[in-house]
Amino acid sequence: MTDLAPDAGFGRKNTKLKSALLQHKALSLAGLSERLFGLLFSGLVYPQIWEDPIVDMEAMQIRPGHRIVTIGSGGCNMLTYLSAGPARIDVVDLNRHHIALNRLKLAAFRHLPSHKDVLRFLASTGLRTNSDAFDLFIAPKLDAASRAYWTSRDISGRRRIGVFGRNIYRTGLLGRFISVSHLLARLHGINPADFIQARSMREQRQFFDDKLAPLFERPVIRWITSRKSSLFGLGIPPQQFDELASLSGERSLAAVLRHRLEKLTCHFPLRENYFAWQAFARRYPLPHEGDLPPYLQASNYETIRNHAHRVAVHHESFTELLARKPASSVDRYVLLDAQDWMSDRQLNDLWSEITRTADAGAVVIFRTAAEASILPGRLSAALLDQWDYDAEASLRLGAQDRSAIYGGFHIYRKKA
Repeated sequence: MTDLAPDAGFGRKNTKLKSALLQHKALSLAGLSERLFGLLFSGLVYPQIWEDPIVDMEAMQIRPGHRIVTIGSGGCNMLTYLSAGPARIDVVDLNRHHIALNRLKLAAFRHLPSHKDVLRFLASTGLRTNSDAFDLFIAPKLDAASRAYWTSRDISGRRRIGVFGRNIYRTGLLGRFISVSHLLARLHGINPADFIQARSMREQRQFFDDKLAPLFERPVIRWITSRKSSLFGLGIPPQQFDELASLSGERSLAAVLRHRLEKLTCHFPLRENYFAWQAFARRYPLPHEGDLPPYLQASNYETIRNHAHRVAVHHESFTELLARKPASSVDRYVLLDAQDWMSDRQLNDLWSEITRTADAGAVVIFRTAAEASILPGRLSAALLDQWDYDAEASLRLGAQDRSAIYGGFHIYRKKA
């Protein structure tokens, strides 16, 4: 198997992404909001995926022979799944920038000479030689469409691949949102980067209570977090904003965001939470500072490298890909939070294909902005009755998700 799908080329505009997002008329307030989000979301959004892969791996219990379909996003979790030796992974994404990034990360594992070279390329910052490594080792082996993407020029006239010589984790929609958040905090006298100086859970809690929590009481921050567009940088579409606002009982999401930030900063040791390092230090920890993501750890390198050819990357929707698969051909499904964006019709179309293609013992995992699963009351009874919801494991593993972004983590298992 190659790391390319039949649709290896991808166009300049994310027409598939935009069509998936638009549910209201253009001249309505909801329609305008959707179109603004679609415009922002059409660029690179997530240089790193923000779902905890350790939670995913425990929920799915991947075994050799399993066939997985997952949304790509930043590509990190797909690589982590490879460490369990599945037979095949199909990666789908409607964002062409994520497609190029997933293919590049796979090619880095396949063609860079060593684990140290992969770390320099994907985990280090400020290494201009990463562009040279791309030209020498990766570009000659990369598919034509992805090679053209990374060698093309960005708006500043620099080659796109040059971002790996600076700091790709400061880019993308989410990276810019974090930068603006840091700036806003500094304007209020708080430097979020100081959080990485904490040496214990007690110090982490103290930093949150003394420095971060009071920010959410500031009028300007409460006003900003009451605007849907202000949170587009987190990848929160209008539909998710409304869902989150329902949790707080008010239009501002200040209380919800404060609670999520408290989990990120106070519930896990800093050394063990690379998500917190990205949020506060804007990079991964150095070896003496903490743990890297599982896909970058030396213990997983050889397995991921040897299995990278088992991944196919597709520029299409989850439903479109499944519609081309035979019945009973998939064992694990990873939907991220995509269902929060969907209409009832899109949701039922998706689960019709999931149910048709699910093999015996199939597992579906996904996350939601709010705490509850979105399926009851929206998915047809005929489809929902074919799945068991693992409420206990969903609640337990959701609490263990170190990224702290989502309100709920959900596991559905195909009934025998």
